[in-house]
Amino acid sequence: MFTVLSSDGTSVACERYGGSGPALVLVGGTLMPRARHAPLALALSQDFTVYNYDRRGRGDSGDHPRYDVRREIDDLDALIEHVGGPVLLFGMSSGAVLALEAVSRGSEVSALALYEPPFVVDGSRPPLPADYVSRLDALLARGDTEAALTHFLTAGLAMPPAAVDGMRHTPVWAAWQSVAHTLPYDGRLMAGLMSGLPLPRDRWSGVTVPVLVAHGDAGEASMARAARELASHGDNYTLRTLPGQTHDVDPHALAPVLTAFFTGV
Repeated sequence: MFTVLSSDGTSVACERYGGSGPALVLVGGTLMPRARHAPLALALSQDFTVYNYDRRGRGDSGDHPRYDVRREIDDLDALIEHVGGPVLLFGMSSGAVLALEAVSRGSEVSALALYEPPFVVDGSRPPLPADYVSRLDALLARGDTEAALTHFLTAGLAMPPAAVDGMRHTPVWAAWQSVAHTLPYDGRLMAGLMSGLPLPRDRWSGVTVPVLVAHGDAGEASMARAARELASHGDNYTLRTLPGQTHDVDPHALAPVLTAFFTGV
């Protein structure tokens, strides 16, 4: 493991896998420490030098009292500068949106792959409530991480309350509670993009590198529809459907798809 300093002084922790092949950076989603991407990083290290980092506020990375999406992009840029750009970039879930934003704003990336960015582009699931982030902020301000997690799962992921109740006594619940303070970060990142309306056509017009948009065919319909819509945004976008996969994608099913895409660009 090593660390880099972001522009605001935040320490960003990262692990390197492999030692040959082009640099590939992995960006995790909501509540994800870098450990969640370790199996994928290991599978990809056969062909790439993989950099798997903790987003700010998670794992071994530091944080800052004030959050801004720009600060997260600065974290990524600091890592890219350290390893030497341009890099290949993969983003998972909300991390896919962060990766897309980074490339749109000029991060040094030569190709971009995304798995199920969680846009809500139609009525296939309820949109994110207008007060989603402000309610998270209020719950966390009083230290109620359990209520914040419940709000994320029911309002953010549209999970039935009974399903959420069944998760409270599982090991993952405590792990999520430890990083629940980062839930508003991803809420701000996704602002306006889970409204049930089509994606703005000019939002990522600065993305001109090859982009792979992948989704599973065994998960939520909203994820597939979001992937298809994003992939329609330009000739540089390619859509790929992974048979039998959900949002909780098998890294051994995903790795060959990413390898084929990144080695073919």
